[in-house]
Amino acid sequence: MPPDAVTSRVSDEPTPHEPAASGCGPMPHGRPSTSEHAVRTLPWVRLEAAAASARGRRRTVNEDCFSALDGSAPLFVVADGVGGGAMAARASHELVSHLHEALDGRTIDASAIRNALLTADREIGRSIANHTNASGAATVALAAGSGMTLSRWLVAWVGDCRVYRLGAGANDAAELLTVDDTYRHLEEAPPPGGSRDDPARMVGNGAVSAPNVNAVALRSGEMLVLVSDGVHKHIEPQDLSRVLRQPAPLARRCGRLVALARARGSRDDATVLVVQREARPGRLAWLASSVLLLAALAVTLMVLR
Repeated sequence: MPPDAVTSRVSDEPTPHEPAASGCGPMPHGRPSTSEHAVRTLPWVRLEAAAASARGRRRTVNEDCFSALDGSAPLFVVADGVGGGAMAARASHELVSHLHEALDGRTIDASAIRNALLTADREIGRSIANHTNASGAATVALAAGSGMTLSRWLVAWVGDCRVYRLGAGANDAAELLTVDDTYRHLEEAPPPGGSRDDPARMVGNGAVSAPNVNAVALRSGEMLVLVSDGVHKHIEPQDLSRVLRQPAPLARRCGRLVALARARGSRDDATVLVVQREARPGRLAWLASSVLLLAALAVTLMVLR
């Protein structure tokens, strides 16, 4: 853990493990619910992250997975193992692991993210094939920050995990930054017995060829909110805004969103991961004055020549 990060975890009682599936970093398999919190203080910005996840009532294991929040890279992932597929929990866990292995410690751009997702698609397919002839996959949402002040972010997704941006203003509504890769949106026919609102693209079964990647700005005080469909199918953007602005620790607010989804009928695994960026004005002012001073010195040297 970096020296400037603080993390905590709260979990519930154990439940059975999925066969042959390893744990999911900060969200151990076999736990019906878990929450996580971390703060990273950098020279020019403070980044706070929190997550909560709960096993669905119809599950023996949580098939969602999310990033460890105390890593060194500003990279955050939520993956949702596709129910009905083979080894869904393994697919989501391996997807999160593959993305961090491919992107941590490297320059992250849109091409790198797309390549990492396509490589994960092949690797997860091969991993599952070592255990069963059935196919398995996961949907995913990703957010990666860049620059000294982490004001520029790339948002990527495959399937129907979502990313919202919540403004810093008290009346700002949560803005959906992604568009679900469903059969309805892609204007494709679902397979027999499927729904038009099912994900048509996923990672692990060869069903993705062009992962979605968009660039977004994140101003001071704003949040990025990554959620699995066990949350967003039961919670409106105004609910996100209302709950995430409550006066409570960020991890607790994430847990309240999961609980609200449950109260409104969600029986699926449900995960919320929130990243909030806060600029450090004093440090930024020092940086600006230093740049101006260096520029003035450079001009003076040119004149003296």
